[in-house]
Amino acid sequence: MAPLAPSRAALVRRAAVVCAAALVPVAATAPAAFATPAPSPKKLPAGLYGSGDPQYDGVWRQSLALLAQHTVQVKPAATAVDWLTGQQCADGAFTAYRADTAKACGASTMRDTNQTGAAVQALAALGGHGQAVDKAVHWLTSVQNDDGGWPSMPGSPSDANSTAVVIGALAAAGEDPAKVTSPKGHTPYEGLLTFRLGCAVKPAERGAFTFQLKGAAANADASAAAATGALGKGFVVPAAGKDADTPADAPDCGGKKEPTGADAAALRSAASGASAYLVKEMDAHGQHLMSAMPGAEPQPDVGNTADAVVALAAGGHGAAAAKPLAWLEKNGPAWAKQAGPAAYAQLVLAAHATGTDPRDFGGTDLVAALNATGPKPSAAAEKAVPKEKGTGSISAWWLVPVGLAAGAGIGFLLSGRRKRGQ
Repeated sequence: MAPLAPSRAALVRRAAVVCAAALVPVAATAPAAFATPAPSPKKLPAGLYGSGDPQYDGVWRQSLALLAQHTVQVKPAATAVDWLTGQQCADGAFTAYRADTAKACGASTMRDTNQTGAAVQALAALGGHGQAVDKAVHWLTSVQNDDGGWPSMPGSPSDANSTAVVIGALAAAGEDPAKVTSPKGHTPYEGLLTFRLGCAVKPAERGAFTFQLKGAAANADASAAAATGALGKGFVVPAAGKDADTPADAPDCGGKKEPTGADAAALRSAASGASAYLVKEMDAHGQHLMSAMPGAEPQPDVGNTADAVVALAAGGHGAAAAKPLAWLEKNGPAWAKQAGPAAYAQLVLAAHATGTDPRDFGGTDLVAALNATGPKPSAAAEKAVPKEKGTGSISAWWLVPVGLAAGAGIGFLLSGRRKRGQ
């Protein structure tokens, strides 16, 4: 089987999460209306970032690229923005890639909450796309599960990552997630907190989040997403600074009652517990998280480490983020060079969240490198991409068979937030 292109690295990483959790494939539970991705294009469309096949991650990588550019005051090319808006279905949803946008989305179009949530965050940040954002938010709320959360593909069980992505989208669109209720009256925050592992699990996992309730186990990717989502934040968080020293605390299981419900105190506690779990995991592995790819050799997960840094910054744990940030500066640019625009975007957003200069990130100008993966920005004070230094020795663990990801049956994993392909 042909190897998977680096463009879908992080999406397959999310697929590994599903496999590791022994998740029942969505293909067995989702409606047939969301079963078929668009075919691969023979020629990449104008305006698209990256050179890899967009079949599974086109909207995702475009959205993160545009969002990262906006965050560092780069005005994207009009063709890049037009490509993204042109991908939207009439009902407001986005899929990973529509080869023929003149053809309406039909029953076989694989609508995806993660692609839609990412597009909402990008278009809301850029401004001037209110109608598209409103339609997308309306679609997202129309497919909310009874528990208050979201799956990647409507009709399947909720998961922590998808729920966090949608919370970020709602907040970016000016909606209060606490006021968005499911048919059973549950909010997105209530749905998200169902994936939290509290005092009932072994001490090493307390505070972590699981990806899904089936086969529940501590999961770093889900924990990073949930730590950010519980605070009502999306992919972009205000710069906390490396010297912020709010401690990340694991759940106190020695008699002190944990906050219950989904009020502000409970959400802060959940985010802090997830951050404490991430810090512990990174401390144990040389200041980075490990890949959960089934069958793969133990390897660092660069993208998830970047997401963890953003999560720590979101909670004001800037001091705790400093060490993994330094690891990212050494190892992230080489990974992004192979993985593509969404990977560069993740690093830009991690730099932004920690008050680090993304134009000198371990010797690499991430902004110039990101800009070079797509159409020339309309306005950008960019420098030439310098030679990368201190790139470490991260191996290309993402080069795995596409069948692994497809077998997981998760639209976002093929299309993931957290978190990113070329």
